[in-house]
Amino acid sequence: MRAAAPPMSTKALLADTTTVRLRPRYEGSNICTWIGFKHVNYLIEEAVLVHFARCGAPARRLYEEHGLGLDIVALDSRILHAFHMDDDAEAEVVPRTSDGDTALTFRVTLRVVRDGSVLKAVTATVRVSLRADSYLTGPAEPPGEFGRFTVDRLGEGAPAEPSPAVPDGDEDAVLAALTEGRNAHAWKWNITYPYCHFTERLQMSGYLRLMEEAKDRFVKSRGISIKTLLDDRRWIPVVPRSWIRVTDEALMEEDLYTVYTVEEIFKDLTYTARMDCYAVRDGALTLTATGGIVHGYALIENRRDWHLVPFDQRVLDALSGKSSGT
Repeated sequence: MRAAAPPMSTKALLADTTTVRLRPRYEGSNICTWIGFKHVNYLIEEAVLVHFARCGAPARRLYEEHGLGLDIVALDSRILHAFHMDDDAEAEVVPRTSDGDTALTFRVTLRVVRDGSVLKAVTATVRVSLRADSYLTGPAEPPGEFGRFTVDRLGEGAPAEPSPAVPDGDEDAVLAALTEGRNAHAWKWNITYPYCHFTERLQMSGYLRLMEEAKDRFVKSRGISIKTLLDDRRWIPVVPRSWIRVTDEALMEEDLYTVYTVEEIFKDLTYTARMDCYAVRDGALTLTATGGIVHGYALIENRRDWHLVPFDQRVLDALSGKSSGT
C-alpha cells in the first residue's frame, strides 16, 4: 500500500530555492541548432513545475487531490545568450511572492556553459494562480494555506482593459475593426484541444505558440516571410524578450481573434510588437491575454554562428507598413 502523502504546505514554495538541470526539446531547434524563444520559455515553465514538485505540491497532486489547476498567468523573459540543441542548462527558481500577493511569483534564471565559463543566459519572472476546477463534479478543496492563491477564474484582479466594439457583420468586419488605424495583422482561430489543459482552457504554452505564429503570419503578410529572408539573405529572427499576461479565460473550441501590432522600431535593430487575444462573448470582445515580443534579425555565418544585423530599407518599409516588402 502506498504511504499517504504528507500534508501540503506553502512554506517551501514561498521560501526555498530550487535548482534543476534541463535540456531544451529537439522540436525547438528549427533553424540550424539554435533554440527558439518558445522552447526557451518551455524550460522556464518546466523549472517552475519542478519547484512545485520538490516542495511537495506537484501539479498532478494539486489537481487530483484538491481540484486545483496550476496555471502560469504571467511570463516575462529576457534571453541574454542563445540556446543550442543539446545544451545542458542549470535552472534556478527563487520565490518572489510578497505579503498580500494573490498569485505565486518566482524569479527564474537559466545558466549555460560557454567556453568554460558559466553564463547567465535567461532571466524571467513567472506568476502562478491555482484555478479551482469547475468542470468536474465536486468542489475544489485547497489546503488552507493555498486558499490565498486560489481563483475561481483566471484573470481575477487583472487591470481592466478597454475592448473594441464588435461590429455588426462577419469575421472580416471584426478583423477590420481590430486592425483599423493600427500597423497590425489579425486572424481568427478556433481553439483546439492540444493548446489546452485541465479539460477546458487555453494554457500559457498555447499563448506562446500563438505568439510565434503571429510573428510568422505578420511578416508573411508583409512580403518578408521567414523563408523569404532565409533564402534571400540568410537572415533569421531573434528574440531578446517576450512577455504574456492572462487577463481572462479562453476555452476549448471558442473562436479567438489574435492581433499582432508593431508598436516601435528601435534604431533599425529591433522592433517591439504587441499581441492581444480576444474572444467574442455576448456581442462584445473580451480580452483573454495580452503581451509583447522584441524581435531583431541575425545573419547566419555558418552552422554554428550568427550575428545581429540592422534592418535595411526593404525590411523597415515592410515592418512599418509602407510597402508590401516585395
